[in-house]
Amino acid sequence: MPAGTSSSRSRPSRSAKGHCLETDIPEIAAALSAEANAFSGATVLLCGGHGFLGRYFISLFRFLNERVLPKPCRLIVLDNHITSGALGDVEAEGERGYRYLRHDVIRPLTIDEPLDYVIHAAGIASPYYYRKYPLETLEVATIGTKNLLALGRSHPLKGFLFFSSSEVYGDPDPRFVPTPETYRGNVSALGPRACYDESKRLGETLCMIFQQLHGVPTRTVRPFNVYGPGMQEADYRVLPNFAGRILKGEPLNIYGDGTQTRTFCYVTDAMIGFTKALVRGRSGEVYNIGNPSPEVSMLDLAKAMEQTLGRALEIRLVDHPSSYPADEPQRRCPDIRKAAAELGYQPAVPLPEGLARFFAWAQRHYTSAATPPTPRRSRRSVASSST
Repeated sequence: MPAGTSSSRSRPSRSAKGHCLETDIPEIAAALSAEANAFSGATVLLCGGHGFLGRYFISLFRFLNERVLPKPCRLIVLDNHITSGALGDVEAEGERGYRYLRHDVIRPLTIDEPLDYVIHAAGIASPYYYRKYPLETLEVATIGTKNLLALGRSHPLKGFLFFSSSEVYGDPDPRFVPTPETYRGNVSALGPRACYDESKRLGETLCMIFQQLHGVPTRTVRPFNVYGPGMQEADYRVLPNFAGRILKGEPLNIYGDGTQTRTFCYVTDAMIGFTKALVRGRSGEVYNIGNPSPEVSMLDLAKAMEQTLGRALEIRLVDHPSSYPADEPQRRCPDIRKAAAELGYQPAVPLPEGLARFFAWAQRHYTSAATPPTPRRSRRSVASSST
């Protein structure tokens, strides 16, 4: 990470190349003007640093060092690259203040320098990949979380941010949609998504225990369908799937009957919420981070893509492929009143604008070489889509 000297401040920022749009990182930093100085002179441990969200954190801290902070922060990045792939232009080894460790957090870790913040974004979030790596998915959210909490206990941390998931709510009772943090969830311990859902729930419990017993200043965020530039083409969640198929001239496959609904949060809004939770969140608390509107069906999302592109698309309803876990929640929509009141969080990017930004980026960066798993054709007149 650049040292933030006067000469480095005069150079153009390199933080927004490749994996994000030119405007993304400055937009995030501008919204964090009240929180950014918390990182001045601090040391941050970022786990899962070469994943979708991790790369945004790297670019954000680099931008803050170059343009904002009176004293640069130091960034220590961990990743084992099980799903994150090539580093591309966010690789920063050799930059002063940046240290990369190839490490799997399910193994204990010792950091021989002071730490101020820990961001635990390591995990396997795509249903396709946690179906492929179920044990690794479970272990990173449980054993990995415990190891990092133990590390945090040995440092006088200012904040520990754990990335949970909106999947902890399972398939919510319609009476609890939008879903508040107090909802206890409707999750199957033996379902096809249990390795992810249940491990995130246990990770939250571990954070609560370490906060109560040892004073580790944990904050937990539950992201709701974050999307945007930087998502791998072979991620297999709905928007990368749609974009890849559109670029290859293929029909959009929607899994199930297409009536399942989601809300979608553009990545800049999500990053603002995550960072606010780390800096301003109350110790031991949990925050939904997402965009509560619009709540759209997967069929409506496909139609929104048509409007974004200004042309008709072929849309097919298909059964879930065997490599993609079924049993998906029928609705997923956050109640963000707690984050709004305590963090000052309010998403600002509407869905049409977010889709336009994402697809413009995908046109430049997707190779269209990734082939999603072949679905079984539905015998019904309707079929499905993933999230």
